[in-house]
Amino acid sequence: MRWARRDSERFRTEHALPQPFPTPDLAPFTKALHAADTPAEFSYVLNSLLDAVEPFLNEVINHLAESRTWKNLHRNAEPGSPPILLRNAASRIATGIAMAAHADLDILRAHYDPPPDLEALRTARPTPPAAPPPSPPSGPRHPRR
Repeated sequence: MRWARRDSERFRTEHALPQPFPTPDLAPFTKALHAADTPAEFSYVLNSLLDAVEPFLNEVINHLAESRTWKNLHRNAEPGSPPILLRNAASRIATGIAMAAHADLDILRAHYDPPPDLEALRTARPTPPAAPPPSPPSGPRHPRR
């Protein structure tokens, strides 16, 4: 790694990049999360956080996906190779966002649309007796052909 740093010194000077990015202030989200008492309030906090970070994370995802194609290393890439690892990293970030949104929906569904308690339904409504078989229609029958 020391050699790579030496070999890239001129390039790093010409293309100075910010190191590191400023850390976002998540204190308001944390405070709101601790104050949330209901699934709806929790959902508001989680979705606000996702809305705030998703544009940046999408840029990271896009950059990682583009990085995997550098110098066409991705062509015929083997499992575990750098291009595949970069693709997987981008995919996992996207999956993380989707999982958080899915968890939020599951929490809301469990609160607002819980599955019915089948045992309570069975005890509350006794099964009606079976209906008698239908009586044959009256009148002349048409011959079968």
